[in-house]
Amino acid sequence: MVFVLTVDQRGSGGASDLVPELLNTLNRRPRRTGLLRKFERTAGDEVQGVLSEARATVEVIVQLIRADHWHIGLGIGAVEQPLPRSTRAGSGTAFFNARTAVTKAKSSPHHVNVVGDDPRVADQVESVLWLMASVLRRRSERGWAVADLLAEGLTRREIGVKLGISQSAVTQRAQAAGFAEEQRGRLLAAELLAPGAAALRRLSSR
Repeated sequence: MVFVLTVDQRGSGGASDLVPELLNTLNRRPRRTGLLRKFERTAGDEVQGVLSEARATVEVIVQLIRADHWHIGLGIGAVEQPLPRSTRAGSGTAFFNARTAVTKAKSSPHHVNVVGDDPRVADQVESVLWLMASVLRRRSERGWAVADLLAEGLTRREIGVKLGISQSAVTQRAQAAGFAEEQRGRLLAAELLAPGAAALRRLSSR
């Protein structure tokens, strides 16, 4: 089982092309852990990538939700082996599911949908991502500033010094930003996706 992300720019008809910037971000060096095939433009304002790691997949989805410019489709399933060098040349149920998911995302309130070979798991992952999207899209710039520093591992005291605010203000901003809820959501989504990633590792080791 692998994870295919198909992502389409929202409202691209009257907006600038954001695909080059997105590709630079998602394909940054050093290579992202778990990225089996780099993200490529497939058609128009759409990009697609293939991942093998649950946590890396969730991280990319969070980045896309934060940017707030994309319809996000996650496909969970099998791929035809050997996987071709180019993402665009890939085939299998994971690619088909990602295509179905991004189409659904275009009419989804949170612009992110999940389709998988196991519909129950896909629905569970999608539910978690919707809850996370609801939290992240309400987060203010000040909330993101605190959340980013917490994610880097800084203490509340260090963040307070860096931002010029008190530790209690850091705590209040973290709570308002839903930082704890985001972290729990990331963990739960990755745990739900993990069996598929484990199956891929077992297949690759044969």
